Amino acid sequence: MTNVYARIPSRFEPKADEIMKPIALLDEVNQKKSSFFKAFDYLAQMVGVFSLDGQPIYLNLSWKNIFGFSHNYFTMIHQDDLSNFLKKYNDAKDTNLSMQYDVRLEVDHQFQWFSLHIQCFYHSELNQPVLLITATNIQKRKMGQVDLMEQLGTYENMLDVSVDCIKVLDIDGNVKHMNLSGRKALGLAPDEKEFGMKWLDLLPVEVRGRGEKALRQAVKGKNARFAGKSVGAGITQYWDNILTPVLDEKGETRSILCVSRDVTLQKNAENKLRKNSEIDDLTGLYNRRLFKTRLKRLITHAKDKQQMAGILLIDLDHFKHVNDTLGHSAGDHLLRVLSKRLQSVLHEDVFIARLGGDEFAIAVGSLSSEQDFVKIAELASRQLDASISYSGRLINGGMSIGCALYPRDAQDASGLMQCVDTALNDLKADGRGGIRFFNKQMFLNTENMAKQLNLARKIIRQDLVVPYYQPKIDLKTNKLVGYEALLRWNCPESGDIQLPNVIQEAFKDYKLATKLSELMHTKIFTDLAYCINKGLHVVPVAINVAPVEFLRDDYAEQILIRMAQFKIPYHLVEIEVTEQILEERGSDYVRRALELLKQKGIRIALDDFGTGHSSLTRLKDYPVDCLKIDKSFINLISCDPTILAVVQAITQLGPKLHLDIVAEGIETKEQLDILIDCGCKIGQGFYFNAAINCDAVIQQLQQS
Repeated sequence: MTNVYARIPSRFEPKADEIMKPIALLDEVNQKKSSFFKAFDYLAQMVGVFSLDGQPIYLNLSWKNIFGFSHNYFTMIHQDDLSNFLKKYNDAKDTNLSMQYDVRLEVDHQFQWFSLHIQCFYHSELNQPVLLITATNIQKRKMGQVDLMEQLGTYENMLDVSVDCIKVLDIDGNVKHMNLSGRKALGLAPDEKEFGMKWLDLLPVEVRGRGEKALRQAVKGKNARFAGKSVGAGITQYWDNILTPVLDEKGETRSILCVSRDVTLQKNAENKLRKNSEIDDLTGLYNRRLFKTRLKRLITHAKDKQQMAGILLIDLDHFKHVNDTLGHSAGDHLLRVLSKRLQSVLHEDVFIARLGGDEFAIAVGSLSSEQDFVKIAELASRQLDASISYSGRLINGGMSIGCALYPRDAQDASGLMQCVDTALNDLKADGRGGIRFFNKQMFLNTENMAKQLNLARKIIRQDLVVPYYQPKIDLKTNKLVGYEALLRWNCPESGDIQLPNVIQEAFKDYKLATKLSELMHTKIFTDLAYCINKGLHVVPVAINVAPVEFLRDDYAEQILIRMAQFKIPYHLVEIEVTEQILEERGSDYVRRALELLKQKGIRIALDDFGTGHSSLTRLKDYPVDCLKIDKSFINLISCDPTILAVVQAITQLGPKLHLDIVAEGIETKEQLDILIDCGCKIGQGFYFNAAINCDAVIQQLQQS
């Protein structure tokens, strides 16, 4: 190992950069000085903190008064002592062990004996290892002992200036000296000089154990620290206590410096911050963070007592509709009222939290039977039966509740949360409203969902998406009038083209649906651009949009940018949306996106019409150009008079609303003839052609 002190000039002449470095370090410490260091400013004993290469970082007043401000204190050591000192110094630095060594140091052009105690430790504020050196002048001690109390008496006025409570203890824990702040804190007379009381007896009973442990450490020559609390006249005070051993020339503890700082303001601020981090501001309920902690305790308690415990996970039905129609202040009011109602009807063994948004959780302990849990779930579900009034209007709400029980469904808090979340999602998938208990089949559904999502990620990662195109035909002339682009993917294992039904869950996931859509757009626009450049008579292509894609407010802008990049004319693209988008996401941003696309000349088609809750009369409120009659209607058109009547109504009323009508899923000549009689002009289905790849499209366009 290279000796870092080899850089010390033989004549001990400082260089400019060596002088500036400790000055910069001292400036930094002066800004970050901790209470630990400040206490040393008032000690007669010399205390310094140094970097590992001997540069001063912190010097107390006594040190600077005796030695001044030198660039490197190794230059002050007598040549006869330097070699042995550096060896012990390196041992302390490399092993983190404390070391004691007597050396002669130059003071006012004369060498005097000093006892140095060196300890290496990591300074968190400076983010570096440092060396703490205490220096005691033992020039007189070589001939006779100097009592520490005389030194303290010399600096008594300086110690009394400190707001910290400073005490000097002997190794038996008796108080030998105390500054003015310490006397005031203990209610002693300001001029009290008679000490000798046991320091531990001065501590509150509840912290004496910690104090005793700290005292034992200090007696052994180790720094110690502990927190304490005192209550007097109804006022609670918090204290940070630091014990530092003062060593003699043999390295043994001869007394202990105890510095106690009042940290009440800091502690109160921490308590307030912790409370804020655990309480939901809007409702006053506990938040998700604290709920997880309390749930773990509840499960542990139930396990110890061999009892049941349960979780209710609550999601408000159509909460977004309340915010959209009445404003977010109405939604906040609904959440606050529900919180108060739940708190008023549920007993003390129940722990209620708002997890975020419109999601609440209720943890129930000490259950004697599953029926008790069912009663609590039913009680919670009834809290929105009564309408809530807001600004003269009534808010009618409902809730979906998922339920899971320990130990029936899971053996720990994490597993139970997974079960209750699965139960709630299963309920919401069936249409919302009511109470649903977890069962194992739900996990199978969840597992299948996870497999679909993982497969979708693989398809995206390996770029396996392939667009296929199903022709749209003029039913009277049998001429090609357009295509619908359908997502397919190339299975690398079999080499077959696969349908998207095995990744349906991906179209409900915003990120995956968006990435799949981007891949489709790139390939569709690439195919269109190729056909245009070939000079073919290109017909419009319809592109399907998953509902979750409209969670992105700039959907319209992004697709217009992509079309511009590929130089695709607007009239060659049609956007197909489902009734779900208009019904469940009939908000302004969806309408704005569709209107922007329509303004540019892109047609909007409503896919799967008839499967939702839309009516023909309401369609005038949306920027829709075309209705596509769902395949489920076409399948029954030849055998169900009611379905036939519905199709006739759509085909007759659609044109009056300036809407084109397209029939999906035509598979037989009989279906085709009926649709023509109904007045339907355009259709698609296996009767004409299955979906085809780009090469087949090019051939078809060349023939037409």
